[in-house]
Amino acid sequence: MDRIWAPWRYTYIKSAREGSGECIFVELPAQSDDRKNLILYRGQSAFVILNAFPYNNGHLMVAPYKHTSDLEELNDAELLEIQQLVRDCVRWLSAAYHPEGFNIGVNLGRAAGAGIEDHLHWHIVPRWSGDTNFMPVVGEVRVLPQSLEESYDSIKAVIDSEG
Repeated sequence: MDRIWAPWRYTYIKSAREGSGECIFVELPAQSDDRKNLILYRGQSAFVILNAFPYNNGHLMVAPYKHTSDLEELNDAELLEIQQLVRDCVRWLSAAYHPEGFNIGVNLGRAAGAGIEDHLHWHIVPRWSGDTNFMPVVGEVRVLPQSLEESYDSIKAVIDSEG
């Protein structure tokens, strides 16, 4: 059997097992090192973060600063900013990666696939024809051609160029 080494996944496995008890969507924006924490943009009530365990390169998430799993707890201004940031993410990813499509969504609850079910967050995943092959299906492995740091720098350059 061939092996594909993905040592960066151990961080995810270890953190899931140990669990700091903190929510990453609360803990990370409270810190100041945005590059280390993969935070690309900070808004008034929500922020954009690069997914540390992406489905594809450029997989972004938009999350409110408010710690909630209930859409009804977000006011109209918060919901509007989140949707504007989702739109901005599509524009930024289009400029950085030229994808052929996007998957955009929010998973509400564990049964719907929420990995972090206590804090609402929207996924923006760039897609290309043929970007899914036998690896995720047979090997339960994704092959990403770009490091997180390179992804961060590519997207951040587009955001910063907008002024």
